[in-house]
Amino acid sequence: MNQEELRNKVLDILKNQKIGTLATVKNNKPHSRYMSFFNEDFTLFTPTDKDTHKAEEIAENPNVHILLGYEGEGLGDKFVEVEGQATIRDSDELKKKIWSDSFSRWFEGPEDPSYIVLEIKPTMIRLMNAGEEPQVLEL
Repeated sequence: MNQEELRNKVLDILKNQKIGTLATVKNNKPHSRYMSFFNEDFTLFTPTDKDTHKAEEIAENPNVHILLGYEGEGLGDKFVEVEGQATIRDSDELKKKIWSDSFSRWFEGPEDPSYIVLEIKPTMIRLMNAGEEPQVLEL
């Protein structure tokens, strides 16, 4: 598969699969949790509360790992592994841009001071289970 085909397959997964795992580093060990993800091209965004362990862990070590795309159908499910650098964002514009009414379970609205966004810039993306050996997207 060439890089353009790989790029399109990865973007399709990022666009259509919104729930995945986010692993941060805590005490030099991985710590994973399920999160909702939104993307612009290959940059991922996920909402969280500023007073969570993940925000604290990212402030200490911005290296993260994300899995997105596995649908539970078996070995043929395509998914992506994303290694990246996370940054805590508190921009009103970004918070409004990714706001969803489903977030109201945790936040009063996009202006809630506890609501922040984690921005993940990939350093490596690998497409898995796409009918070939794992493919690494050149970023």
